Amino acid sequence: MHNYPLHLKFTWSFARQIFLTDNSEQLLFCIRQKMFKFKEDIGVFADKEREQLKYQIKADRIIDFSARYNFTDSDGNDIGAVKRRGMRSIWKARYDVFDGDEIVFTITEKNPWVKIGDALFAEIPIVGIFTGFVFNPTYQVHRSSDEGRTIATLEKKPSWFSRMFTIKMLDKLDDTEEERVLLSMVMMLLLEQARG
Repeated sequence: MHNYPLHLKFTWSFARQIFLTDNSEQLLFCIRQKMFKFKEDIGVFADKEREQLKYQIKADRIIDFSARYNFTDSDGNDIGAVKRRGMRSIWKARYDVFDGDEIVFTITEKNPWVKIGDALFAEIPIVGIFTGFVFNPTYQVHRSSDEGRTIATLEKKPSWFSRMFTIKMLDKLDDTEEERVLLSMVMMLLLEQARG
């Protein structure tokens, strides 16, 4: 288990960059997502220089609303996958996390009204620049066998230009489950950011 809570930060340049650090500010991984790719193939690195590949995230098809994103470690071993629940995710974001073909976790948006408020508020001249301080979504992770119990949360923190999130672990997971959940959260955020 890592030193929670974890802190996830998006920065913007010609590509999206994500840094995941633990509570003592130790870098856990770094991602740089290239823009304008038809089929996602994302390297997750252990260092800012992106020299030590830790994981690979690959889409199973070219741009698709319900593509499955498979995770492998640096040796090519399968860790799991995440997939958006198609039409069920239009109103309230919902993602399934897989171990092979079995759904083991689900990630759901706690309050879909936050997304609506954010979109409407952002359209108001001048006032809209404060949207990052007012509307902050929260996502919850549940075991598929017990959807009433939250095992982890991901919450957006108020910020100006970069997007910052906090990940809290509320239950014990083994190392592989923890990797699977963290990679799924990151991929979910990349997909949700692309939706706006």
